[in-house]
Amino acid sequence: MDRIVLASGSPRRKEMLEKYNIEPIIIKSNVEEIINQDEAAEQIAMSLALTKALDVSARFNDDIVIGADTIVVIDEVILGKPNNEEDAFKMLSMLSGRMHEVITGIAIIKGNANKKIIDYELTKVKFRELSNDLINRYIKTKEPHDKAGAYGIQGIGAILVENIDGCYSNVVGLPLTKIDILLNKYFDYKIL
Repeated sequence: MDRIVLASGSPRRKEMLEKYNIEPIIIKSNVEEIINQDEAAEQIAMSLALTKALDVSARFNDDIVIGADTIVVIDEVILGKPNNEEDAFKMLSMLSGRMHEVITGIAIIKGNANKKIIDYELTKVKFRELSNDLINRYIKTKEPHDKAGAYGIQGIGAILVENIDGCYSNVVGLPLTKIDILLNKYFDYKIL
């Protein structure tokens, strides 16, 4: 059976795959995440995922390499990971009481088979109204620091979310249903 290489340093993505008895090889890509606000959000997420997967696949030609990149979009503004607490406060204030989109770009590559599949998943997330005090208390947990949009739905940040429309695992950072479908269809690989 093919090995899965995850072109990501995200512990959440690794944990998600491990639930299915997949022990992914974790190789963090050295690609700098550059976001061009003039491009469509889906294109940005897919491009970053592909760049990460290509960077790592050069070293794993016989294996299936999965690259993923998650971004948050509100009012056509792309929110990546916050640079500091002030940035996190600004992002969470923008999301307060409003619907936003979480987009994860996916790139799956198998070098020796010359296969590259690029896709994305989109989930709509509605936040409850957040007081400045709640935002500050959440930031103090340190959870927002390494997450797109400055929150993690799978952690303490669940308290911020009123509802979601779409794939929950996408909001965590890895749309498992879509990845399973793509792996089945194009790589004859089943997660479960």
